Amino acid sequence: MKDKPYILIVDDDPNIAHLVQLYLEKEGFAVKVAARGDDALAEFRQLPPDLMLLDVMLPGMDGTQVLRAVRRTSSIPVIMLTARDEVFDKVLGLEMGADDYITKPFDAKEMVARVKAVLRRTQGTEEPEEDSLSFPGLSISLKCYEVRYEGEKVPMPPKELELLYFLASHANQLFTRGQLLDQVWGYDFEGESRTVDVHVKRVRDKLPDCEKHGWSIKTVCRRGYKFEIGKR
Repeated sequence: MKDKPYILIVDDDPNIAHLVQLYLEKEGFAVKVAARGDDALAEFRQLPPDLMLLDVMLPGMDGTQVLRAVRRTSSIPVIMLTARDEVFDKVLGLEMGADDYITKPFDAKEMVARVKAVLRRTQGTEEPEEDSLSFPGLSISLKCYEVRYEGEKVPMPPKELELLYFLASHANQLFTRGQLLDQVWGYDFEGESRTVDVHVKRVRDKLPDCEKHGWSIKTVCRRGYKFEIGKR
């Protein structure tokens, strides 16, 4: 199965799961379907997929419980699927490390495009002009999808790493939340500005006391964020 990119679909609606499976297999992916959260976790432990499409509402274990369990040991990309459109649900999933969020009903072709976009980023098939950045105490590598802070590897889901890389590669430049959604999430992502706030907070929490190194992620009141260097 690993000869092809392997996608694990976790959804208890057989019609949706079958439709998504057909579209993904047509695009050359290997696909497996799990209808229960606990079954999905067992499948993940037996053979980790390259990407998981994970419904929120599931029997056995709900999607947030599955995501939390996956994130204890793995940073594989996870796209959440949900029939609900409350901001709270989106923020909760993103806070736990989801890479994207698709609200049902969704267009199958758009779903495939998002899967491909996430895989390109996380598997490094998009070669950036510069794939690593270094600052005092901090190194960020897109090639290895790795962040090191004060010599230690920092676990970061892809979206957090990409946000940090984008800000750091445009040091001292201010970006609004909307600009960050467009640049980091891409493909006209219809996200909430809270999505950016959640990710910035998570990145900051993983880089404590960074001001002593002469850089930090600054909030500009009512404007946005910037990676500021040269000030202590």
